[in-house]
Amino acid sequence: MKTLEIVSKVKVDSKKLLALVYTPGVAKSSSAIYEDYDKVFDLTNRSNSVGVLSFDYFESLKRAIYLKETYGVDVYPLAIKEKELKEGEIDFVIQNIMPNFMGVDTALIEGRAYDSAFDIPKRSKGCLLSDDMKFETMEPVELRRLLGGVIETKVVEIPGMFSNSMKPVAIISDGSAVLGLGNIGAEAGLPVMEGKAVLFKDLGCVNAMPLCLKTQTASEIERIVYLLENSFSGVNLEDISAPRCFGIEENLINSLNIPVFHDDQHGTAIVVLAGLLNAMKVVSKDLACVKIVFSGAGAAGQAICKLLIKMREFINPEKKGGNGILMFDKFGVVYRGRKENDPSLEKMAEITNFEDFKGSLKDGIKGADIFIGVSAKGVLSPEMVSSMAKDAVVFAIANPEPEILPDEALKAGAKIAASGRSDFNNQINNSLVFPGLFSGVLESGMKKIDGRVKIEAALALAEIVNEEELSENYIIPDALDARVAKNISACIMKMSEKTSQ
Repeated sequence: MKTLEIVSKVKVDSKKLLALVYTPGVAKSSSAIYEDYDKVFDLTNRSNSVGVLSFDYFESLKRAIYLKETYGVDVYPLAIKEKELKEGEIDFVIQNIMPNFMGVDTALIEGRAYDSAFDIPKRSKGCLLSDDMKFETMEPVELRRLLGGVIETKVVEIPGMFSNSMKPVAIISDGSAVLGLGNIGAEAGLPVMEGKAVLFKDLGCVNAMPLCLKTQTASEIERIVYLLENSFSGVNLEDISAPRCFGIEENLINSLNIPVFHDDQHGTAIVVLAGLLNAMKVVSKDLACVKIVFSGAGAAGQAICKLLIKMREFINPEKKGGNGILMFDKFGVVYRGRKENDPSLEKMAEITNFEDFKGSLKDGIKGADIFIGVSAKGVLSPEMVSSMAKDAVVFAIANPEPEILPDEALKAGAKIAASGRSDFNNQINNSLVFPGLFSGVLESGMKKIDGRVKIEAALALAEIVNEEELSENYIIPDALDARVAKNISACIMKMSEKTSQ
């Protein structure tokens, strides 16, 4: 039978192309759209994208294939839950998914045939690249402008029956916390979500579609995703600001029958844990006993901290995992009863900072074994690094610019330095996790991604670096290492088999 695949216009097979399509280069395209929203039609595939909406996914798919083969537009079949609809909700959904499309085709909802006339406007200029152009020599914005975005849809023949796992993973964002750029909106967030779709496909062989929502109201985001659930095999939440992201994820996990994963939280946490497990081997320290200081207590910081606590308690069940952990945000150190705490931060205060420390980051980092930064450029000074414990580990992973550059941290005395950048050793990049994780979860039919899955994924990622390879300059595999997605996927499938026995 025929179906649709979401494929990349440029194959990411080098660090240079990874930086162009994803971080840090994608930030330039997002910033350009934020400054001029009309550029979304030049720098993404929106100008050639159409959503096809009906009450049945396979009817939408049939219509979408017809439109793709007849008109050449890039089409995304969507199914909305007819029996769940309230008055006006079709228009509500269409209005809020429009940042991704030139239009939403409702021919099937209107009772027309799957091959009826198509009247959605187009602004596509098509791909302007010639065969002899080299992607690696281009700037990120120029690459996207010439490509017209980095993804497209393709009609393919598949053997056998259609599986629900063939439906795309929805990359859901409201553009409220895009990279280190902040609340730049749905349209400006679209280049990032397209980049993630490329990595899903190229690294994990998983179909994924961007779905940037116009609304930033939590209950409306949840409602839209719930109504469109039958369109997707899973949900990857992305770039939604804290603390709203916590409730959105929890509510979707409870209401949907497909896996939900907030990558900013858990993808980052898994990579950081994997990196730290290997870093501790290099410096000969026990992860359960070291002093850890966080700069950044948002979605990523809280998720990393929780996963580390879970892992530390697994290593040493007799010791509280939050012992020796301090978290700092823009208001200072997080402690119980602090007036700036929201409910999520008050919970973090209950499981960290047992000594009720109330000093500055400069004082708190003295003697620390590990620094984890998920905050902002320049937060960590060389003097602070020099005050850390012997053989300190610095994970400065703020994007697009880290808290301190790795070479500066090493010069100041750190034994190991990691960042989110591809131009330094030890890149802590979420792309190491989500392609393989979703591949394994979808293949195994798993409906929930719980703490066990996250720890197993971290262990699978860490073990790729063998003892002979392990060093202060190599604690985590390369983002493009073909073993990564396969190892994580296989690990999850094996765990699922054991659980079902």
